[in-house]
Amino acid sequence: MEFNMVEVFKTNIRYKRQAKLLLCRLSEQFPLLQINFDLEDCDKILRVEGENICQEEIAELVADNGYQCEVLA
Repeated sequence: MEFNMVEVFKTNIRYKRQAKLLLCRLSEQFPLLQINFDLEDCDKILRVEGENICQEEIAELVADNGYQCEVLA
C-alpha cells in the first residue's frame, strides 16, 4: 500500500497564466509530484501530492519566481 503526502500552500498567484508558468517550473524541478492550483480559493491554493515533499524547496522556488508561498496549517 502506498501513502502519499499532501501539502497545501497559500500563494498570491492571481491569474491562470501565472499559475501555468509556475506549474511548468515546479513540474520540471519536481517531476514525481502531482501539483495543481486552485485559484478560485481565497488563499490561491497550491496543492502538492507525492512522496518526500520538501516544503522549503517548493516555497523557495515559488519565491524565486516572484510570488509569496507559505504552508497552510
